[in-house]
Amino acid sequence: VQLQASGGGLVQAGDSLRLSCAVSGRRTGMYAAGWFRQAPGKERAFVAAITWNGGSTSYAEFAEGRFTITRDNAENMVYLQMNNLNSEDTAVYYCAAKPASVYSTDHRWYRYWGQGTQVTVSS
Repeated sequence: VQLQASGGGLVQAGDSLRLSCAVSGRRTGMYAAGWFRQAPGKERAFVAAITWNGGSTSYAEFAEGRFTITRDNAENMVYLQMNNLNSEDTAVYYCAAKPASVYSTDHRWYRYWGQGTQVTVSS
């Protein structure tokens, strides 16, 4: 299973970005998906996660109300819509897949990872 994240970039505070994660492979199967981020000098942090059927989501406190995770299983895509960005959102964002229907907020449960996409927010 391979994951390819894209959509990062340099934006100003208050702007929006939509990150995309393409999931591919001969046998992707059923998987929950998550987004994590890592800022320089900090540990990888949970951002958002979604169940296989999209029926349940979870957000970190800082993401609640500003970020939205969605998925399109027909296209094997996972998205993260980020609104009202601020400088503290600057980080490398990673998408991840967990071979199960239920997500986790703990990155250690995710088996497959994308390469990360840089998000930089200038104030």
